[in-house]
Amino acid sequence: MKIGIIICDRYKTCAGGKCFRALENREGAFDIYSQNEPVEVVGYTTCGGCPGGNIEYAPAEMIKNGAEAIHLATGLVVGYPPCPYIAHFKQFLEEKYLVKVVVGTHPIPQKYLITHQKMGTWNTAEWLEFTKPTLSNEAVRLSYN
Repeated sequence: MKIGIIICDRYKTCAGGKCFRALENREGAFDIYSQNEPVEVVGYTTCGGCPGGNIEYAPAEMIKNGAEAIHLATGLVVGYPPCPYIAHFKQFLEEKYLVKVVVGTHPIPQKYLITHQKMGTWNTAEWLEFTKPTLSNEAVRLSYN
């Protein structure tokens, strides 16, 4: 399996440690891949900043490199505020590139879950769906704090 990862531009200096750890451990949104299935990251970039100019072009390179799925990183979900374009990104990528799009990479750190619960940021059906792949359990979330 070959995948691409798109992160929020606010975190453009992120080295990807949590994402790569989660991929290795098959945690968070990466738990859909079997430990026995090799997964290779063939592209890692930012969205290009609001409103996501890089979303239009970067996936083409990932797909040329064999990407079968593109993950929209957890940072797009847990940032303050969460990405207001994430639903558009997912729809655009699926329709233009005919590629599977997964919202999330590493598990949501517990501290972010608590904050967003207090703020009510994810209290819609759409956001509950977006957070589902990365909720994991409390012990795992705490390990990503």
